[in-house]
Order: sequence, then C-alpha cells, then structure tokens
Amino acid sequence: MGEEQSLDRWLIEAGKQTLPLPEVIATPRDAATVVLVRDGSSGMEVFLLRRVPEMAFAAGMTVFPGGGVDAADDTGLDWSGPEAAWWAERFGADPVAARMLVVAAVRETFEECGVLLATGADGRVPAREQVAGDRAALVAKDLSFGAFMRGRNLTLRADWLAPLAHWITPPVSERRYSTHFFLAALPDGQEADGSTSEASTSAWARPVDALDAWSRGVHSLLPPTWARLRELSRHATVADAFAAERVVEVVGEDELDDPYGMKFDGADDYLAAFMRLGEDPDT
Repeated sequence: MGEEQSLDRWLIEAGKQTLPLPEVIATPRDAATVVLVRDGSSGMEVFLLRRVPEMAFAAGMTVFPGGGVDAADDTGLDWSGPEAAWWAERFGADPVAARMLVVAAVRETFEECGVLLATGADGRVPAREQVAGDRAALVAKDLSFGAFMRGRNLTLRADWLAPLAHWITPPVSERRYSTHFFLAALPDGQEADGSTSEASTSAWARPVDALDAWSRGVHSLLPPTWARLRELSRHATVADAFAAERVVEVVGEDELDDPYGMKFDGADDYLAAFMRLGEDPDT
C-alpha cells in the first residue's frame, strides 16, 4: 500500500477488487496479537490502542496490542501451561515457531500495555514499579526478553493465553504479516496503560461499543480487528469467551483464491457497513 494512498481508499478498492497486485508478493512475517479482556460493570471489555499516523503499517487504526516475532526473544524460558506442541497443533505451525509466537505475545503485551503475563518464584506478578525500567529497556531494544525473564526469575504463563484466530495480510499489501491472535484475561492487580510510542490513545470498550463507534466513523478498524470484535460481542463475560469452542482457521492462506483478503466470515457485512461510513443516515 503506497504511503500516498489512504487506508480507507485502499479498503474500498480492495473490496471492489480493483487494486493491482504487486510484481513481487511479500513474504508474510510471523506476528502475535493479544486480545486483552476484562469483566466490566456492563459486560466484557477489550483493550484497544489507536496507532499513531506515522506507523508504516495500519497507521491511525484502532487495534489490539501486538507485533512481529523477534529473533532476540530467546525461547529458553521457564514456562507454565500448554507446551509448544499444543500451540503448534492449534495454529498449524511447527513447535519452534509456535513457541516463538507465544513468547512474542507475552512480550508485546508487556511492552505496549504494561501487562505482564508472567509470575515470579512466589507465584505473583512483579509490581509495576519493579519492572518499569525493564519495560523501557525492552522497547529500546537494550534488553532482550529472554534476559529480562531470566534476570527477574520469571515464568511465562502460557496458561493465561488461548488461541483465537490466524490471519495473513493479503498479497495486494506491500507489508504482510502472518498474525496469530491470542485471548488473554487481564490478571488481577494489573492495569493496562497503553503507554507506547506506537499509540496515540488507548481505552477499554465493550466489543459492541467499539463496533458501533466504527460504524459511526469514530475510529477505523481493519477486517481482522472487526471480525474479532464481532465474535467477542457474542460473549457476556471473560469466562464465556474462554469457554467458547473455536477451530483456528487461517484467513488469507490461499493467495490466488483471496488476493484482496476479503474472504472471511462476515466479509459482506463488513464491506456493506464500511461503504456506508460517512453517509447521511437520513438520505
């Protein structure tokens, strides 16, 4: 997607399948996205970030926390919960890649939200002020995630995560990711702050409210984010969301069959609503 072209225009043309395919199709990079949820007074809420307009990918979009797998993450960590083979089976990946995805999910959640899905030897999460410097060093890439975890004698809590979805950016895009979505509940005693240079604002919202805001043009949602909010809007509580039975199917795996990334459950609803954005409801 060229920088001179707005994402809204790109989505419209993708929906109409009028965008030309690039001469060289980019190879997707593995990435992890974490849908962080909590129980609110009016129902389950999700944590959302609005990306700054300077970002090279999904600039200005409202998204869940996440990012690419980093080779420096180091998978030799203490681990509690489903092993790599279990994650590999759910995501259709090899065990090494699956483990790296889980590690990336935990790292990105900590970097972008300040929420740490790990516990110390006492079974507790370190106090925010104890690891604030580590968080800053991770973001600056002055510290590897593996060194941070070992230095603090932390155990990664894979049992606090659940597989949710897998989307591959369509080949029509110049930047492509093979994004694995995880569900995570906000641990007791922790707060999500959205204190990251990649986001301008952050907020908790019920999925149905986030979808309504999108339909009114308040913020922008890419199809994967919209689809996850749509699915989660059917669940009243965090327990309900975790208890739901899911089969993780890859959206966008067939580049020839779906070069525009518009073949997913609810795609017609998404595009129909997207085309109505900005229209006068009385016309």
